[in-house]
Amino acid sequence: MDLERTIAPPVRDPHPPTRFTPPDNACNGHCHVFGPADRFPFAPDRKYTPPDSGFEEFQIHQNRLGLTRAILVQASCHGTDNSAMIDALERGGGKYAGVALIDDSHSDDDLAAFHAAGVRGIRFNFVQHLGGAPEPSFFWRQVERIAPLGWHVELHFDAKDLSANADLFERLGVPYIIDAMGRVDATAGLDQEPFQYLLHMLRTDEKAWVKVSGAERITADGTPPYDDVVPYARALIEAAPQRCLWGTDWPHPNVRHMPDDGDLIDLLADHAPDEATRNLILVDNPERLYDFS
Repeated sequence: MDLERTIAPPVRDPHPPTRFTPPDNACNGHCHVFGPADRFPFAPDRKYTPPDSGFEEFQIHQNRLGLTRAILVQASCHGTDNSAMIDALERGGGKYAGVALIDDSHSDDDLAAFHAAGVRGIRFNFVQHLGGAPEPSFFWRQVERIAPLGWHVELHFDAKDLSANADLFERLGVPYIIDAMGRVDATAGLDQEPFQYLLHMLRTDEKAWVKVSGAERITADGTPPYDDVVPYARALIEAAPQRCLWGTDWPHPNVRHMPDDGDLIDLLADHAPDEATRNLILVDNPERLYDFS
């Protein structure tokens, strides 16, 4: 299929980790599969058109980084057609879990089939450039549907909007994950209101989780070595080490500068200098939340 791609491809040959050896069952806690478009077409109303980065390419990515498990998050370019993600889960042989995008067209039988394939959560974008917040009645209707399945909700926010949604977080009766360290501005300091509110959430709400990933998105200019992000990740991990996840975000849609994923996994050695904490983030936490055991 001949499509005009509007975003860059990922680095196809990232360097292996140099700072530590990932433990057995280490999990890439946030990544996507895109296409291939001739088999899994992109959504007509998508905001971007990525290059094909499907299951085979993802396997190479995982092997290069020494990672075994993964959380495949449905991306907005595929809309609510989760076929590419479900296909990857089924081909992954139990090594991968999924986070879906759903709407009212999905029946309860569809959700049961997703669960059998390994889906354990749904995602909502509140970020302005991806369309903004969902309609409230739609949001709560979908949350109510997935609660009996034991799923969680993944939430993608602009940092400035976190505290304005305090009522939403307090009302949620299922675990929820804040993506990409809340997309805080690494140039604004640890005392900035959005980051302090995120820390407060983690310290006071046992349902709140966070992904200490997305360094390439929140660093000052998008380029490595991402040193300015490290204090934020360390503070989040200190606040709730048993509710932190990490992932590459491969294949990195809509970034300012395409990262080498080897640099991102090496950065985890700065986020969590001790092996026990890294193992918690890479193995124990995702195993508990996504039921890999």
